[in-house]
Amino acid sequence: MPHRMLTMPEAAEYLHLSLAAVERLVKHDEIPAEHQGSRVMFRRKDIDAWASQRILGLPLKALHDYHAISSASVHAIALQGPLLPQLMTVERIDPELHSRTKASVQRDMVALAESTDLVSDPRELLETLEERERLCSTALPGGLALLHPRHHTPYMFADSFIALGRTLQPIHFGAQDGTSTDLFFLVCCQDDRIHLHTLARLCSLYQNTNMLTELRQAETAAGMMQAMVGAEEDLLKRMK
Repeated sequence: MPHRMLTMPEAAEYLHLSLAAVERLVKHDEIPAEHQGSRVMFRRKDIDAWASQRILGLPLKALHDYHAISSASVHAIALQGPLLPQLMTVERIDPELHSRTKASVQRDMVALAESTDLVSDPRELLETLEERERLCSTALPGGLALLHPRHHTPYMFADSFIALGRTLQPIHFGAQDGTSTDLFFLVCCQDDRIHLHTLARLCSLYQNTNMLTELRQAETAAGMMQAMVGAEEDLLKRMK
């Protein structure tokens, strides 16, 4: 439930952090928390948004550790082994997005997601994507953005999926280093833990493989799909 309150141990387990690490975050006001008498409580929707933003900014070693832990955790939920073939299809890839602005990219990616017939309310999806971007841009250095909703509700999607768009020309999307962006993933997951794990997997591919270069060189949606699957296979081999 998105509005569920979590205790300190529950929040630590959910975030794949030690209890001491969460206590330090609370002490320094680095994580959204509420003090209820002597107890510290966390709204799940708030720490999910916090965790999503944190994953995008993790350095290489910290991301590697988080990805390894989350990989082990989600096996008990649903997904094992390669993640992308389970969440993506060629039909969910558009190698020729005509978007020219941040607003048009978000609209076009929602339209691409809507074509999957898995989105319950496209207008709500667009609104929550825009809300997430107002918190902090999901664009990363190197021309990649990982769009995702700020909040997750069980009815938002009929199933979890990822969509990918490549714009014909790079646009300014708010990357901290000022670079333009041309590759846009849209991560739509029913389960919060799978959502965080998917973000970690994509960030690991971004930092540890040549996926972005291969996605730009691919001429078709099928070629882009092949590039992602191959990059993920290489990543998982190195994790063993």
